[in-house]
Amino acid sequence: MKRVLLTGAHGLLGQKIAEIFQRESETELLLTARQQETFYSPLEYDYVPLDITQRNAVRDLLESFRPDVIINSAAFTDVDRCEREREQAWNVNVHGVQNLVAAALRIGSAIVHISTDYIFDGKNGPYDERARPNPINYYGKSKLAGENVLRGSGVPFAIVRTMSLYGTGKNIRPNFVLRILMNLRDGKSAYAPTDQWTNPTLANEVAYAILKIVEGEKFDIYHISGSERLTRYQFAVKIAEVFHFDPSLIQPKSSDELRNDAQRPKCSGFITLKAETELGIRFSNVAQGLNVVKRELSNIHRIRGLSHA
Repeated sequence: MKRVLLTGAHGLLGQKIAEIFQRESETELLLTARQQETFYSPLEYDYVPLDITQRNAVRDLLESFRPDVIINSAAFTDVDRCEREREQAWNVNVHGVQNLVAAALRIGSAIVHISTDYIFDGKNGPYDERARPNPINYYGKSKLAGENVLRGSGVPFAIVRTMSLYGTGKNIRPNFVLRILMNLRDGKSAYAPTDQWTNPTLANEVAYAILKIVEGEKFDIYHISGSERLTRYQFAVKIAEVFHFDPSLIQPKSSDELRNDAQRPKCSGFITLKAETELGIRFSNVAQGLNVVKRELSNIHRIRGLSHA
């Protein structure tokens, strides 16, 4: 039985990874996150607090648990905050990876690391795994540096690059879909850029791909994303349509008009043929993925005794 340690278990992707490993694998899974307390049930999941920026704590826990595989979904992912808080972004996205690598080398663990399309400049998308990185914001630079730590480490590794991740979870930072839905639910306009192309990606499917990587020991670089490429404005309109809100509340804006602290890649997107072929999976289009989210939200509301629009 494989032992797997998961970092960032309280995030959206971390929660989906925990769920699918618990449901569909025989691994011994240890969940970790920065918080001292967890919302996971101790009857279903083992949990230990871990801050990956603390080198000694990482070493001690890994030497105690001795995982076969470390799945690193911990990251500083707020793109605009990364631009303003560069030291903290580097500490998590680079030094955190260095700490995991140092411990992994001591005990012989492999690492599955989550990365992003923001390592590319967004001039020539969609990208395959051989494309040359050229990040245009600090988040992308820190994530590329984290990748390079792994690539030069001697540790068996897989890098899973994904983009525009969405889905539901407990106490998560609102992703693009949830932010749009909160505005539409309140009858407010929602703004979305017309000049940023992406492949919106259901977090559940990234988690499933990671399960396949771990089970098959597929240590390589994979681009994992939804099958449909469109602008964020078009994505927002589809969110309104699937959830039966007024699409006219979605207001088109250019990237310049939105005035974010960090630049975003404009012509992004992924070619996922390698992942589809080697991992034996297919990825949902936007409508399919949003309907999964709709069902999950409906279940949450029923559990809480609430109605769902």
